[in-house]
Amino acid sequence: MGKIRFGPSGMPSRASAEEALELLLARGYTACEIDFAGGFWMDWPYAERLGALARANGIALSVHAPIPAFLGHLEPGGKKHRMAIGMLDHSAGIAVAAHAELVVIHPGFLLGRGREQAIDAVVEQLGELRARLERKRRAVPFGVEVMGRVRELGTLDDVVEIAARVDWVHPVVDFAHLHAVTDGGFSEPGVFEAALARADAVLPPDAPFHIHFSDISFANRNEKAHLPYGEGTLRAEPLALALERFERPATVIGESPDEASNQAIKAVLAPSPRAASG
Repeated sequence: MGKIRFGPSGMPSRASAEEALELLLARGYTACEIDFAGGFWMDWPYAERLGALARANGIALSVHAPIPAFLGHLEPGGKKHRMAIGMLDHSAGIAVAAHAELVVIHPGFLLGRGREQAIDAVVEQLGELRARLERKRRAVPFGVEVMGRVRELGTLDDVVEIAARVDWVHPVVDFAHLHAVTDGGFSEPGVFEAALARADAVLPPDAPFHIHFSDISFANRNEKAHLPYGEGTLRAEPLALALERFERPATVIGESPDEASNQAIKAVLAPSPRAASG
């Protein structure tokens, strides 16, 4: 079994990197995803200081790019595409400054196209983005997240295919989303193991699994909202058992709406040394 690092999907303080790291350590976290989903808020000095402190304290960082920063646009070079490229470029710059493992993005939308045509557009635009990032020395790994919309782009199959075709793109396995689109189908370790095996097959040997996890509500096989842990039907124990069957380490990001839920999930997935020996 590989090492499991666990942390929240947002910095616990925006006031300073020092305060954020102090809170992460006090809460027993070993990972954190920098929260730009709603927009950028971190400046370069904060990112650089955060990166230095996180490395010194063994905390793995990742970046979640803004929600509009997806690729596969119908009009390459159009306003929305240019805006997305700018946001992804900036996200990658922050990731470099903070020594983050990867930048998480959403895969986009079908936009009336067939699934293969949409995936082709995402892959092509990712290639163009990579050339820009390499010129600016911002060529960090990207992670494409499994989504919770059953009829849109972003199924596990879609994400694995994109990662298989783009060697610097990793699948981000969101088990809350998978639980939603399967109508509550993620209840046994074997189902978790099968999903992880799909990701494992396309990840570089030295890359950890990158996982999002929380309880969730859903209807008609589509996500509705992240829930406090225990209010829905998704549980962490089957994921813990599934991860034991892989040598690959894992970074698990808790997307619960409250701190108590993330602590409950952490206690199952990555117990403290004191708790593990007690």
